[in-house]
Amino acid sequence: MRVLLRNPFVLLLPLLSCWASPGAAQPDGDFIQDPLDVLERTCFQTGGPWGGHVNLRSDVAIVYGIDPGLPARVQTWRDRGYRIHVMTGVSWGNYQDYLYGRFDGTDHQDEAQTERDGKKISHGGDVYYMCPGANFGKFLCVGVQRALDAGAEAVHMEEPEFWVRGGYSEGFKREWRAFYHEDWQPPHRSVDAQWRASKLKYHLYRRALQQVFDHIQAYNRDTGRSVRCYVPTHSLLNYAHWRIVSPESSLARLSGCDGYIAQVWTGTSRTPNLYRGELKERTFETAFLEYGAMQNLVRSTGRRVWYLNDPIEDDPNHDWDDYRRNWESTLVASLLQPEVWRYEVMPWPNRIFAGKYPRAGGDQERVGIPPAYATEIQTVINALNDLNQPEVEWDCGTPGIGVLVSDSLMFQRGEPDPSDPHLSHIYGLALPFLKRGMPVAPVQLENVTIDGYLQGFEVLLLTYHGQKPLRPEVHQPLADWVRAGGLLVVWDDDRDPFNRVREWWNDDGRNERTPRQHLFGALGLADTTPPGSHPVGKGRMLFAADDPVGLARSAVGDATLVAAVVGVAREAGLTWRETNHLLLRRGPYLVAAGLDESIPAPTKVLSGRLVNLFDPTLAVRETIELTPGSRWFLLDLDRVPTKGPVILASAGKALPVETNLREYICAVEGIENTRGILLLRLPTRPQHLSLDDRALEDWRYDEAAHVLHVEFPNQARARRLVVSF
Repeated sequence: MRVLLRNPFVLLLPLLSCWASPGAAQPDGDFIQDPLDVLERTCFQTGGPWGGHVNLRSDVAIVYGIDPGLPARVQTWRDRGYRIHVMTGVSWGNYQDYLYGRFDGTDHQDEAQTERDGKKISHGGDVYYMCPGANFGKFLCVGVQRALDAGAEAVHMEEPEFWVRGGYSEGFKREWRAFYHEDWQPPHRSVDAQWRASKLKYHLYRRALQQVFDHIQAYNRDTGRSVRCYVPTHSLLNYAHWRIVSPESSLARLSGCDGYIAQVWTGTSRTPNLYRGELKERTFETAFLEYGAMQNLVRSTGRRVWYLNDPIEDDPNHDWDDYRRNWESTLVASLLQPEVWRYEVMPWPNRIFAGKYPRAGGDQERVGIPPAYATEIQTVINALNDLNQPEVEWDCGTPGIGVLVSDSLMFQRGEPDPSDPHLSHIYGLALPFLKRGMPVAPVQLENVTIDGYLQGFEVLLLTYHGQKPLRPEVHQPLADWVRAGGLLVVWDDDRDPFNRVREWWNDDGRNERTPRQHLFGALGLADTTPPGSHPVGKGRMLFAADDPVGLARSAVGDATLVAAVVGVAREAGLTWRETNHLLLRRGPYLVAAGLDESIPAPTKVLSGRLVNLFDPTLAVRETIELTPGSRWFLLDLDRVPTKGPVILASAGKALPVETNLREYICAVEGIENTRGILLLRLPTRPQHLSLDDRALEDWRYDEAAHVLHVEFPNQARARRLVVSF
């Protein structure tokens, strides 16, 4: 069946805002070919071939692995109309040819990441996390060439990770001597050795990735192709929390790096943190900050980022309700970042749609995905194609607040004096504002030197507890931003042991200066400036000589911080608003979260004709209450710009084919053995519906909303749905 859009300008709502005049579709087989897949709005990663039970119909299939079987797997997805990317692990994989010397004649077992007791750090068996030697990147290039030969449009080098507890292998000792020109030091012996070990780990994966990027750029020059390079990576906050070192922000400055996939999901975001002295999971808030950190890796750089979502997680022992609740929280957190509109809708669809997990309610019997959840996921996947909306408007607490974070958060996580285990030096500054409905953003310190990077921020919070500035150049742009009218809040008592490591701020350890003192010099303030509010040009600097970890540990720490900032903000003439919710409009979509542990205030109520895209029935509702802990992804029917026949939402792929006075025809396709649902705006009640020329009875028409609900079993092939008037 060849589905051709005869009139592509009679469009789905999910195509309206993204339309880029791509021309008519060119289908090639029994599937729907979306003319807008060139935008690569949505993708997913898979280790297997195409199958009907994983037929997500995203724009891109990222085929995993660089083994000899890769070309055959790629072809199964290409045959079904998917754009093809390839992904492989950087730090671990089935790389035994390199490990045992079959690649270059040299045994590389001593390049496995190794703990203090001599134990190799494994991802399972002899799949070790690697300490990448000089030839490791060259080895990866051999496998990557398979991806290039198979026609991949982009290559993703996943998770460059070096564990903090590593750094004891003979390979690492060799690299230390070559990098520092001094004898290796056990990382746990001193803060200086720990710092230097982390800087080296950071460098080694930059080097390995640059080798791969150089290979792909050379291939592009030789062939005239434009294969792109991306790095799927956890957020800086998660890597620091989990005690992993990765190159993070520095990758954007590597030649040939086109961007990232932000690997944020329930498994990372449910890591407990402290707020008001209570340690617990705060999946939504943590995810919001993680996604924000990843967006600020590419802000003002012109590079691309996708946001990963995962309807389950790596731990297979949670029940389906837990997965669903936390997926909705992380998804809403990602949608509350309006600068990003590309998404990896899931990793490993096979484990979601073919896997079995415990039932809800304590029953440990393992069952497949609940039908309602399968429908909900497909509805959301389709809607994610439409998030590139020009209209963006917040209706919640004060925007423009940022917390400065540095890649060096990962450098202070090991013995002998690791930073706070719960990362409270960051969460202690960020959560008090986020819990008051303010879309606070982690701001990458390494990027403040980029022109325009700090535009839009009115308040920035900074501590050098648990992190340090990697370069002195970052302080002058900060000082200039303050002088232009910004409010900088510095919460630091100079007592972090890592102030003493051999670095630029203390002349390689020859004096006692701290990075905070260097910042004050750039601001025109004395080292001994007392705590309090100080004018700097048109702006102000608020200084508290304290450790921000105490803010998280105290039941009233959040109130202490907010009161201090509010006072100076009002003094500086800044507007201030606190709410018990976050609410963002993105064109016809409303994204919202009701907040717990927030301020006492009436519940926000939304009114209109609203469809909750988390509701598998897609019912039209007149009111929505943003109660504490609630998460919402809503379609506002009153803001849908098209008044004629249009597809509003669908559980599965749906594209218009043809419309005339008598019929509206569209093509539908989805994941086999799931329930499809289609929401259509129609000016008048239809007389008859058919699917592949068979009468379709499961439909109802809402006269007040002019909305047609249609339900049918999904199939992994394109079918014609005809609405007759």
